[in-house]
Amino acid sequence: MIQLERTSVMNLENAMRGARNPMNSWSRMDSSYDQDGKFILGPNDLGLAVRLRKAGSDHRKFIRQIFVSVDITAPLYWWKEYDTYKVATVANSTSTMHKIHSKPFERGDFSLDHMTEETLDFFDTIIARLEIIRLRYMETKSKSDWYDMIQLLPSSYNQMRTCTFNYETLVNIYYARRNHKLAEWHTFCDWIETLPYAKEIIIAEEEEDSLS
Repeated sequence: MIQLERTSVMNLENAMRGARNPMNSWSRMDSSYDQDGKFILGPNDLGLAVRLRKAGSDHRKFIRQIFVSVDITAPLYWWKEYDTYKVATVANSTSTMHKIHSKPFERGDFSLDHMTEETLDFFDTIIARLEIIRLRYMETKSKSDWYDMIQLLPSSYNQMRTCTFNYETLVNIYYARRNHKLAEWHTFCDWIETLPYAKEIIIAEEEEDSLS
């Protein structure tokens, strides 16, 4: 299970203006904001963006200046893979260390969507044990009880992080993870496809088709 909420895409206007700096071609900018405050690329700017995207990473530096912020709720086993991406990413997470005891444990705290019924029944015993330890810790504040919770906690436990990327990082993630075994990565890549101008300057579908 993975949820991506409160997506914001920022700095598209400035990134596009910067893309024109090498050729001093600012007079050809034809983008504008619509009535909802959304920045819409005009034909000239979109054409330049596509050409630079297809020219390779050295030429598409402007997409490193298009920033994305999103709240992601995902299991620890997914975050372990996500954490391989260290360049041009920032994340502030909810604290397992400090807040693990702040609410009762329940199934909704875990990603169990692919678990069989037999294993779900067994998993309930883990939840029950965690809750016993949590209640005891609330009374005793014992470090041994705290360690019991932390070390027993399954990797299916969900954590929320507010993450920021740029479009270049999302290009790398998309093509590295779109065929991954974990369903969460497929959902993540589907989300990438919904971002403004993702088809043209993240996915670059025509470029990929021409190489296949």
